[in-house]
Amino acid sequence: MQDRKILVGIFSGAHGVKGLVRLKSFTEEPAAVLSYKPLTDENDKEFALKFKMATNTHMIVEIKGVKTREAAEALRGTKLYVTRAALPKLKKREFYESDIIGLTTRDKTGKECGKVIAIHNYGGGPFLEVQPVQGKAFMLPFNKECVPDVDPEAGHITIAPPEGWMS
Repeated sequence: MQDRKILVGIFSGAHGVKGLVRLKSFTEEPAAVLSYKPLTDENDKEFALKFKMATNTHMIVEIKGVKTREAAEALRGTKLYVTRAALPKLKKREFYESDIIGLTTRDKTGKECGKVIAIHNYGGGPFLEVQPVQGKAFMLPFNKECVPDVDPEAGHITIAPPEGWMS
């Protein structure tokens, strides 16, 4: 699990004519993406980034070896990863989304209910989207009452949806 790649950002295009690149960060603190080493793409190509400035939605970075707009534009869509081990340690009941998505869900008796297929947060707190073994996917508040136990190492979480929630 520690050597698994975690998506932390994506190059979204060129900025200007001198090879600068727009970087969209997926980290909680956007600038934190610059502190992780090494940043690699899907093929393990490493990128050395230098912060230049920030906009409302992106950071503008200089990439070692990229000197032209064309070279910067060629990187559009390149996803940046770090190994799970490079990320900060978490406190109790804190999780990285990538550690939760794909986990099997079980009820309190241990019976398999489905899988977590996404995590959503529309401002009122996180919700797990669960695809049950049978039926339509449903959303479940990601709180202690509805999700009393999370065990990414074991590959499952315990859910306690309110009565009738899964029907």
